[in-house]
Amino acid sequence: MVSKITRQRSAGRRRKELSPTVLSEVCLVATDVDGVLTDAGMYYSESGDEWKKFNTRDGMGIKLLQKAGLITAIVTQERTRLVARRAEKLAIPELHQGVMDKLSVIREMAVRHGISLQQIAYIGDDVNDIEALQAVGVSAAPADGLPQVLDVVDYVCQKNGGEGAVRELAELILRSRVEMKSTKRRG
Repeated sequence: MVSKITRQRSAGRRRKELSPTVLSEVCLVATDVDGVLTDAGMYYSESGDEWKKFNTRDGMGIKLLQKAGLITAIVTQERTRLVARRAEKLAIPELHQGVMDKLSVIREMAVRHGISLQQIAYIGDDVNDIEALQAVGVSAAPADGLPQVLDVVDYVCQKNGGEGAVRELAELILRSRVEMKSTKRRG
């Protein structure tokens, strides 16, 4: 099992516990694309067309988050029609492409939706995600994320990028909401 929730950060600070309470407070889930929703490969045809492989289970995870009332977002440095088409197909309301400062975009979404950074989950895999990952309430990375990213996130998925990591995070969040509802009913 790859989960490193309790592993210490490289700076010597303890990771926060990803309790059902922390997870159930998430209102917005944002994801990077290359290396998270995809396997980080860039495929080109002979005619120069770019292809990306998306995992349908990640797509269902996004749809389940939306059905539960969470806002979903893509925040990526790349700018492609493929990503726009995938976001449109999944009805992702927050699509931000060509982003050099991901934290600024995440802060702007928080303000616009009237939520705190602590109510945002972000999953990323590379060094350009670190600042955003350190600022949000729940940070995650695919199992094959870069080591410096794995060192700063709250949760390391068992799945690799493009192989269900987003679905894994979605299920953690959704399961926590069910647990919190049943706890409130019993209490």
